[in-house]
Amino acid sequence: MANITMNSILEKMTGKDKDYRYMATSDLLNELSKDGYKADSDMEIKLTNIILQQLDDAAGDVSALAIKCLAPLVKKVAEARVTEMTEKLCVKLLNVKNQHRDIASIALKTIASEVTTPTVAQCVLACLTPPLVKGITGAGMNTEIKCECLDILCDVLHRFGNLMTVDHELLLGALLSQLSSNQASVRKKSVSCLASLASSLSDDLLAKATVAVVQLLKNKGPKPEMTRTHIQMIGSLSRAVGYRFGPHLGDTVPLLINYCTSASENDDELRECSLQALESFLLRCPRDICSYCDEILHLTLEFLSYDPNFTDDMEEDTDDEGHEEEEDDESENEYTDDEDASWKVRRAAAKCLAAIIVSRPEMLSKLYEEACPKLIERFKEREENVKMDVFNTFIELLRQTGNVTKGQIDISELSPRCLLKQEVPKIVKSTNKQLREKSIKTKVCAFSVLKELVGVLPDCLAEHFGSLVPGIEKSLTDKSSTSNLKIEALIFTRLVMASHSPSVFHPYVEALSGPILSAVGERYYKVTSEALRVCGELVHVVRPLDFKGHGFDFKPYVHPIYKSILTRLANQDQDQEVKECAISCMSLVISTFGDNLEAELPACLPVLVDRMGNEITRLTAVKAFAVIASSPLKIDLSCVLDHVIGELTAFLRKVNRALRQTTLGTLNSLIVAYGDRIGSPAYEVIIAELSSLISDSDLRMTALALELCCTLMADRNSSPNIGLTVRYKVLPQALMLIRSSLLQGQALLALQRFFAALVQSANTSFDDLLDSLISSAKPSPQSGGLTKQALYSVAQCVAVLCLAAGDEKCAFTVDMLTDILKDDSSTNSAKQHLALLCLGEIGRRKDLNSHAHIENIVIESFQSPFEEIKSAASFALGNIAVGNLSKYLPFILDQIDNQQKKQYLLLHSLKEVIARQSVDKAGQAEFQDTNVEKILKLLFNHCESEEEGVRNVVAECLGKIALIEPAKLVPALKVRTTSPAAFTRATVVTAVKYSIVERPAKIDEILYPEMSSFLLLIKDHDRHVRRAAVLALSTAAHNKPNLIKGLLPELSPLLYDQTVVKQELIRTVDLGPFKHVVDDGLELRKAAFECVDTLLDSCLHQMNPSSFIVPYLKSGLDDHYDVKMPCHLILSKLADKCPSAVLAVLDSLVDPLQKTINYKPKLDAVKQEVDRNEDLIRSALRAIASLNCISGRDCSLKFESLMNEILKAPLLSEKYNSIRME
Repeated sequence: MANITMNSILEKMTGKDKDYRYMATSDLLNELSKDGYKADSDMEIKLTNIILQQLDDAAGDVSALAIKCLAPLVKKVAEARVTEMTEKLCVKLLNVKNQHRDIASIALKTIASEVTTPTVAQCVLACLTPPLVKGITGAGMNTEIKCECLDILCDVLHRFGNLMTVDHELLLGALLSQLSSNQASVRKKSVSCLASLASSLSDDLLAKATVAVVQLLKNKGPKPEMTRTHIQMIGSLSRAVGYRFGPHLGDTVPLLINYCTSASENDDELRECSLQALESFLLRCPRDICSYCDEILHLTLEFLSYDPNFTDDMEEDTDDEGHEEEEDDESENEYTDDEDASWKVRRAAAKCLAAIIVSRPEMLSKLYEEACPKLIERFKEREENVKMDVFNTFIELLRQTGNVTKGQIDISELSPRCLLKQEVPKIVKSTNKQLREKSIKTKVCAFSVLKELVGVLPDCLAEHFGSLVPGIEKSLTDKSSTSNLKIEALIFTRLVMASHSPSVFHPYVEALSGPILSAVGERYYKVTSEALRVCGELVHVVRPLDFKGHGFDFKPYVHPIYKSILTRLANQDQDQEVKECAISCMSLVISTFGDNLEAELPACLPVLVDRMGNEITRLTAVKAFAVIASSPLKIDLSCVLDHVIGELTAFLRKVNRALRQTTLGTLNSLIVAYGDRIGSPAYEVIIAELSSLISDSDLRMTALALELCCTLMADRNSSPNIGLTVRYKVLPQALMLIRSSLLQGQALLALQRFFAALVQSANTSFDDLLDSLISSAKPSPQSGGLTKQALYSVAQCVAVLCLAAGDEKCAFTVDMLTDILKDDSSTNSAKQHLALLCLGEIGRRKDLNSHAHIENIVIESFQSPFEEIKSAASFALGNIAVGNLSKYLPFILDQIDNQQKKQYLLLHSLKEVIARQSVDKAGQAEFQDTNVEKILKLLFNHCESEEEGVRNVVAECLGKIALIEPAKLVPALKVRTTSPAAFTRATVVTAVKYSIVERPAKIDEILYPEMSSFLLLIKDHDRHVRRAAVLALSTAAHNKPNLIKGLLPELSPLLYDQTVVKQELIRTVDLGPFKHVVDDGLELRKAAFECVDTLLDSCLHQMNPSSFIVPYLKSGLDDHYDVKMPCHLILSKLADKCPSAVLAVLDSLVDPLQKTINYKPKLDAVKQEVDRNEDLIRSALRAIASLNCISGRDCSLKFESLMNEILKAPLLSEKYNSIRME
């Protein structure tokens, strides 16, 4: 039946009426597009013949439809038919007199794009390649044929270059010969073809191609257009092959620099091409270009201002008055812009400089010294397109500064941020002039520069803001201003107000408030919403409630701001973003000006309450009431308070997590501020709702719920029933929560405050609460015993409960706990474990000197057969000593000297004491008065201990003492870096690691000049010492990156060397039936890669990622599981922060990633191995997803092939898509 229909269609396609032929061809397209259609061999022949015939149809719309038919036909017929069509189309393509050459070309491209299987592709390529080569190189072939053949070949190479390896040499020769063609179109298309071919060439053929093009460059011909083509070819090659072009830079870079500097004055396009090629080298070969960067930088700076037709006198800065005259003068010059191509050179120089900025973060300081002043000077560029590139290059410099110096404190005056600060006056002066220009684009870019500047240096415009006010004002009020310009001006105003002291803006509030409030009334919603955000900052500026004595009269601005916001707040028919911004802004207005708006509040507050009832604006409205409740003005909410409390209580039952969290915070603020007006009945309803929010599944929500519960109990207006309600509703949930191993952080602190508040509330017994807590630690039949973390949680809550209940209850509890320890008949190790932890937590908070011999009772538990009891006893003894150093610290030191078998546990006790003192300044004086020398002698004696656990404890103790006594400890540690004992060297470096904490400390300035002595142990001959040095470097990079400033150029290569697999650290252990390979360097490699990961976050501007990715990261991606995981993280980070460096070597990274995602565990693999492999695959896919976000990654055929493989494999595709959605 299908063949009858098809025969009918084919018959109509041969009719004389073109309309019939068109309809029949359309029907054929529909039939071929059906999934189930399949033709027999006879029909295949008919179909191919008729479609080839229709391609020559005199009616253009019929031939166009016939081309569309080719796409489904190629997939429905045998490969012999596809080959036959290809051959016939090639004949038409090469026919000099053929009128239908264009159609044949399009048809061949269609066939090439629709072939899906490699076997069919091979057949098509076999019959397509020879005619294409003939068309390109054959005698008598005209330009049109050559161009068509080159177009088709470019498409084919881009898609099937890897399948054409046998023809690569033939194609290379054919294409290279066309680079010297007299026809510009042929040369241009040959360049594109060679670039497509290059990505699949072998290294030998790539070298041959490069040598040939370099030779053409060296043999400089008389025609400059030929030279331009050869330079473009060099740039295209580097873009196509990336890092593989690196070995050829030595031949090409000097040539290009020479062409730039020696080209004639009229050959600007030659300079442009050379600079574009250098830009490509910088982005695609960042590792090999290193040695030429300084020279290229100087070249770009020279040509950034290259303008031979425009003298320096013409470029002199002019004031506004002479601006129009200058424009008139320009028109009278002897040259015209149409004749002047020098702007192309300046644009190429700006882009080349941007490539240096992006790819060389380690050159930032040098760039600020040399490039920054030049860029600022070029803001006056007369050609708008070039000016945009200059602005964008400068923005890139600022952005890169922000990326690599984020979170750092500048010590050196040569740091990028310090150098930028010195340029701020010039930047402001220059951008200010641009804000007076007529061009909207120029003004938008000027604001973009200022925005980035404020982002990098938040407080840099305090002295310069006044000069910018006219520009802001004009941008917001000028009739010619576009919405985009207004938005940029508003964003900048908001950012600068948020990052500077309010007093900076007080002289300019009158000038700015009018334009800002006018912008609130704009019709375009994006302008309105941004203007409302600026209004919020303006409110803080005119009356900063936390800024006393500013002396600014804010009252004239209160009602204008209020009325402007209210108009937007009351309007329901507007964009959601505007509604939310209006609500947020009004909450700021009320909380800041509420005492001056008492008459207006009864009309305004109900509108905010109404917005709480709307699901779209509900969350923002809830936040608004939190802002109002937190106001120090104690705004009168009596007209809406009951309604608000009722609505918020109902929101606690909603599914929306963000709404419930925000509601808890708002309720807390309202009860603190207005508790005397709410009443206990409302409290009881709230408490009933809170009980369902307390669980370990959402610790953030739990912390907020417990905080609110504490606020309710602490309110002096709450009735005795509140404590009872909490006891029956919330306490059971709290006792369940305390058993969780997940409990930590703010939730644990909130739980402690909860018990302290509950014991002080009415109708609650201390004894009952204590019994409940201790009982919660008992093993249950369902879940068994508690985890270590849960026991610590119980102990902390017991300690807080005792202290809140008073000295008598506390003493009673301590006696009860010591009785448990003294009871020889007690066999309940869990009970003893908890008792020791409770004693430690109580002892840390309170002096237990009144309990005789408590230290001896605790130390008796060191004899326990259970490790957890001994560890708890060590913890308890140390924390009891914290409560009374003068009595218990000498006892611990004496025991360490005399009890050799208990030294490890006693050192842990000492560590608890020292760790607490290093963060508790109040106790440091007493600690220092004790015999510190004796402690140090004791610790240094144990540095060489054979037990790694002992050495680690000693190192931590030394590190924490160094925080207290840095002047004494740092020199003592430094002396021991040269100790002949490897264990001692490792211990002192580890001690330094423990002394580097996030908070500022007095050790920093003492440690800074000595860091190299410790960190250079990374080249020690002992692997334990090297690993300790790597870990110390990682800690310094994370906590105090300024401590390693200046050391990284020396340390980085040594660190990279630790990531390499070292055969001397791999040994084989003979276990009888089988042999086991042990890699002693694995932990060191893992630590080294994790250190690199940390350095990329904190010290990127001192790193050279290009020298690390290949070979070190590439090697790590093919290493052990423990090494691959951090390597995937590093790769993701580099893809985001240094995309050009990654793009340059992308091809080389594909194989190890592909191997990882395709790995299948053995059939007898245990579940743990299967789970680890799944984690590893997801980790690799996460890295691949980051790589797929890099602009230009489509140049890597290997990566594109990998992405296609992932998307075609159902399991991998599902995982990849879920990762992208995270």
